[in-house]
Amino acid sequence: MSPYREHAHLQEFSTSRPAAIIVMGVSGCGKSSVGALLAERLGLAFIEGDVLHPPSNVEKMAKGTPLTDDDRWPWLDIIGAEMAASLKRGEGIVVSCSALKKVYRDRLRAATGGSLAFVYLHGSRQLLTERMGARTGHFMPLSLLDSQLATLEVPTGEPGVVTVDIDQSVEGIVADAMRGLG
Repeated sequence: MSPYREHAHLQEFSTSRPAAIIVMGVSGCGKSSVGALLAERLGLAFIEGDVLHPPSNVEKMAKGTPLTDDDRWPWLDIIGAEMAASLKRGEGIVVSCSALKKVYRDRLRAATGGSLAFVYLHGSRQLLTERMGARTGHFMPLSLLDSQLATLEVPTGEPGVVTVDIDQSVEGIVADAMRGLG
């Protein structure tokens, strides 16, 4: 696609009805970096979903304890409420959220009245391990990657899901995501 056509498409995307987009995947896939740049390119607000976790969830994860569904429901409801409020104001939003299970994604879809797209960031276990090992200052330890991968229900075939391979630069991932969101 030519740069002009891509830009024209971007304007059409961002000025039509407001968009709610979840950038999803396991820890270490780049949700925050990709989400922030995607939001910037689309002219939308960005929320780092991890900041919406209750302190008890952060404490559990920092200790290497996987979250249960009961731990995640209140967090997902907060994310859903943030997206719904943004859409109600006529504003689009991009949120980073692991959204590992279909039932989580369905709960988020319901919160937005179905007006939700997902960008699933896919990467090999080896690449994810390298990325998690290289980052600093994050509460999520490398030890939880295996539990996240075991929990992940890959969203292939679900409506409104764009899958992007993370074995490239953040700019490349965002460009692929924007093409997929089409």
